Amino acid sequence: MTNAEPQSILVTGATGNVGRPLADQLIAAGHRVRALTRNPATAGLPAAVETVAGNLSDTAGLAKAFDGVTAVHLITFGDDYAPLTNGTDIVALTAAAGVRRVTVLKGDVTRSPLEEAVVAGGLPWTFLAPVEFMSNTLEWAESVAAEGVVREGFADVRSAMIHDADIAAVAATALTGAGHDGQEYWLTGPEALTPPERVRIIAEVLGRDIRFATLTRDEVVAGWRAQGFGDDDIAFFLAMRTDPPEAGYTVLPTVRQVTGRPARTFREWVSEHRAAFGG
Repeated sequence: MTNAEPQSILVTGATGNVGRPLADQLIAAGHRVRALTRNPATAGLPAAVETVAGNLSDTAGLAKAFDGVTAVHLITFGDDYAPLTNGTDIVALTAAAGVRRVTVLKGDVTRSPLEEAVVAGGLPWTFLAPVEFMSNTLEWAESVAAEGVVREGFADVRSAMIHDADIAAVAATALTGAGHDGQEYWLTGPEALTPPERVRIIAEVLGRDIRFATLTRDEVVAGWRAQGFGDDDIAFFLAMRTDPPEAGYTVLPTVRQVTGRPARTFREWVSEHRAAFGG
């Protein structure tokens, strides 16, 4: 996964689902990790990680974070998950620091303003395009633990969900090894599962019955509205479920090709998180 020479790597989004395992993996491989986080005191990162206060939305506060690093992992959003609009400034800081490798975790099928700025700025980039995260399944944890039931709509839609740590493993490989510049890696798990199939696996891992209760389309939409989503978000969510893009359910060998190890299964993910489901 790594070069023999230790790298100094800045991880943004370091307390997130990808950033945290990425920091862990890089430290375990002997690299120096600096984490950008809004609140270092509550980040809970390994002691070996150097934490720096800040966020990507605030360009003025980023100089310290980029100083002296050789590689950077970027996310495409800032406060309130809004797309970053200061991509040109971030790229300028990255270039001025002499960064040799950049990974960007994509949040959409199209390129974000930050990605466009990275390409235009001539940085050596690798874009990571995961489909649905396995960690999204934690949305079911409360009802599974309390009631032994999962309520979900669109039961026939398959997803090639990926383990968050596998996204991190691809990022770590691209940040520390050669041959990944200019690549846009679409990342999936090793199987495409429907919601009832995922529920069956959770039940098998926990060793107890878990019931799948199918919601109607109207019930699903009402749930989204109750969570505060607007019409545009709901229209996007419906499109992903009624006419999902092929990329969302097509299993790809990218994780194995990049990292040299097979992608983790959903069963492995559930086994690691069984406590969250009352197991």
